[in-house]
Amino acid sequence: MHSILVIGAGKIGSTIVDMLHETGHYSVTVADASDAALEAVAKDGVKTLQLDFNDAVALQNALKGHFAVLSAAPYHLTGHVAQAARLADVNYFDLTEDVATTRMVKELSEGAATAFIPQCGLAPGFISIVAHDIARRFDKLDTVRLRVGALPQYPSNALSYNLTWSTDGVINEYIERCEAVVDGKLREVPAMEELEEFSLDGTRYEAFNTSGGLGTLCETLEGKVRNLNYKTIRYPGHCALMRVLLNDLQLRNRREILKDILENAVPATMQDMVIVFVTVTGERGGRYVQETYARSVYGQKVAGVQRTAIQVTTAAGICAMLDLLVEGKLPKQGFVRQEEIDLDTFLANRFGRVYAGERLDEGHEPAAKNIRLDSAA
Repeated sequence: MHSILVIGAGKIGSTIVDMLHETGHYSVTVADASDAALEAVAKDGVKTLQLDFNDAVALQNALKGHFAVLSAAPYHLTGHVAQAARLADVNYFDLTEDVATTRMVKELSEGAATAFIPQCGLAPGFISIVAHDIARRFDKLDTVRLRVGALPQYPSNALSYNLTWSTDGVINEYIERCEAVVDGKLREVPAMEELEEFSLDGTRYEAFNTSGGLGTLCETLEGKVRNLNYKTIRYPGHCALMRVLLNDLQLRNRREILKDILENAVPATMQDMVIVFVTVTGERGGRYVQETYARSVYGQKVAGVQRTAIQVTTAAGICAMLDLLVEGKLPKQGFVRQEEIDLDTFLANRFGRVYAGERLDEGHEPAAKNIRLDSAA
């Protein structure tokens, strides 16, 4: 059995622990600074470790002897885990959408004896695998559009939003600069801009720039595509209200206050859905054509516990990448990009099949479905 250390026992970390433990193929230890969080995730066969992620020595010692570390820590702590992984010669995986952290991970991976595989969640993560799989089937690329949304099924407040994952992560992607390819050149564009509206299955949505969703895809496709961008999907009106909070009330400069407001005023929900929507245009066989991948994913039970769609998709992504490394289907050393993985290989994996429309607990209704595009900007 491969020994795995999961950093963080929150919403995503606890789902990762359950997924890996259920297989019976991994020996799992979960680390967190909170006793209460560890107590909530503790079960027979799962080891727990109270750990201060800011303590570099303690973190490095915790990693020793493990095959891999999977970081589900807040984005601002992810870099500490990556540094410890390099010093301890442990395979490294994370879920970060933070661009600066990923650049650090890439630097740390140079000359490493183990694999460094960042951005293993939904976006960045699965969305890049899909986009690159479609893009490689074109003779010449024109535009690649990636759209992802983690949304409540039953929105009932002015923001048309409920908390389903890390509040810090949401705020970070709403504030930080976004990478894109514009007219063939790699650019940085502002978050919360370039608002568009479209319809899927008769429901109206909006989408706008957010940070980190492209992962390393910009570097991979730069010079090969005219336009490449990533936007987050929300219900109409969300962007305008968030601009008031971020810009007019200047809460982009007071993140802790914004976090406190959101966590005390916006309710969480277990009734969410994830939308994945990728459109690629370009030339194929001498014709200008478009290909679209559209999928919605819903929550399901993992190890008998109901999990949200964003928990399941994010955790499934990083668990699938771990499986693929163990199976020898990924490079064993250095920096590994999400788009290096073949889509069919990912979807055939026991965790990746969540995105293919199958439940982890077989014999139930599909957890995902294809969605029909009515119109798009």
